Amino acid sequence: MADISEVYQTGDWAKEKHVPSIDAPASAKKGEQITVTVSIGKGIAHPNTTEHHISWIELYFLPKGEKFAVRLAKAEFSAHGESAAGPNMSTVYTTPSAVFSFKTDKPGTLMASSYCNIHGLWKNSAELEIA
Repeated sequence: MADISEVYQTGDWAKEKHVPSIDAPASAKKGEQITVTVSIGKGIAHPNTTEHHISWIELYFLPKGEKFAVRLAKAEFSAHGESAAGPNMSTVYTTPSAVFSFKTDKPGTLMASSYCNIHGLWKNSAELEIA
């Protein structure tokens, strides 16, 4: 039986166009608003076509010492050039990038995941210190 962790792929976002890039401060103060930008294709552009696109990005936070992660948000991308006239006939294409904000009193790990309709699930993580 397969396990979902086996199908998540990862790599260096600067060299692999599917890996979520997490732009967040390395540290923040307790209760301070933390802004995180997660994008796909930051190092190498990802195609955003009807045939090949990023469908969604999710951001989670796992506070240090806790067992369960908190899902902070999910962004879905719906415009990939599809049109009643046919594939890639629209002039509207979404960019797979989203800005999320949250507060925490604990350090922990930011975890982003994304889904490419052709190449599946991808993940990345970044540590966050709290002063």
